[in-house]
Amino acid sequence: MTGPGAAVRSLADIERAAREALAPDVWDFVAGGSGDELTLAGNRTALDQVALVPRALTGCAAADPGCTVLGEPWPIPAAVAPMAYQRLLHPEGEVAAARAAAAAGVTYVISTMSSSPLEEITATGARTWFQLYWLKDRARTAELVRRAERAGCGALMLTVDVPVMGRRLRDARNGFTLPGSVSAALLGDGPHSATAHTADDTGSAVARHTSAVFDPALSWQDVEWLRGLTSLPLALKGVLSPADARRSADAGVDLLVVSNHGGRQLDGAIGSADALPAVASAVAGRLPVLLDSGVRGGTDVLRALALGACGVLLGRPVLWGLATDGEAGVRAVLDQVRDELEHAMLLAGCPTPAHAPGLARGTEGTR
Repeated sequence: MTGPGAAVRSLADIERAAREALAPDVWDFVAGGSGDELTLAGNRTALDQVALVPRALTGCAAADPGCTVLGEPWPIPAAVAPMAYQRLLHPEGEVAAARAAAAAGVTYVISTMSSSPLEEITATGARTWFQLYWLKDRARTAELVRRAERAGCGALMLTVDVPVMGRRLRDARNGFTLPGSVSAALLGDGPHSATAHTADDTGSAVARHTSAVFDPALSWQDVEWLRGLTSLPLALKGVLSPADARRSADAGVDLLVVSNHGGRQLDGAIGSADALPAVASAVAGRLPVLLDSGVRGGTDVLRALALGACGVLLGRPVLWGLATDGEAGVRAVLDQVRDELEHAMLLAGCPTPAHAPGLARGTEGTR
């Protein structure tokens, strides 16, 4: 994809076009990981090492990728991941991406660090969930939850892997700051609102802003408080440990997202696809599990299903589409993922997502 209307053959085509379209520091903000970026690379390695074992002679003449997650019908087992500051990529930012998600019937997860007002995003008609970062100001945290409820978000997703922001060296070296036209729209004009726009010699202004507003002391007691605050389904994003998964189920959590934040937090953390089977096994029959981090196409979605996930979150590829062609670019990404998934399912003899468990090497005996 090199411009509006250009043919899309793979998400890699869209990635290349996005890199050409974006300023180098913005590309680094989107593409970079933390530290030496070992976990960033490890997410791809983990997925690439999932070998699928196709089933033959199944009589599968068509594949239906639809599924149900938290009682919602999903046309494909994928949602748009929560991602900050999307107006860095396109003037309409989150609103354009949500319109594309609405057209595709795909759930769109709104980030606490959205650069567009929550109500403008939900007004697109997209099915939305709201992702929550734990703020130092608990009253503001509670108000964000209430605001998401009023706006019609269907679930709440608490991110649990950012007590502090990872050492994102690309941003530090670039002295990355947000332009004046882009801000955390949901946090308003608080005392730290200018921090993300102010350069100094300490590195990333975005990291300084995060440090000023996020509470690093998030605990299980806070999860219990949040569970009591809202009747919305509650997901935890950033779970990699089976022990944490079991405790989540005991705490009344409704869904888990196995994620290392796209390799942007603890460098050296386990790849998400490597962590997925043990987490899914730990809560089998109790909680559905989504995979986040490193998903780059429909075959990756099938790999996640084969390892025990009910679906995935799509992150950076959505931003690539947004950068190249706004709403149309995001729709191209979502359509490409669906086409690739249907094709992979047919080749694997997998008529529905429910038939995917056991398709991964080493799990064949489960079917």
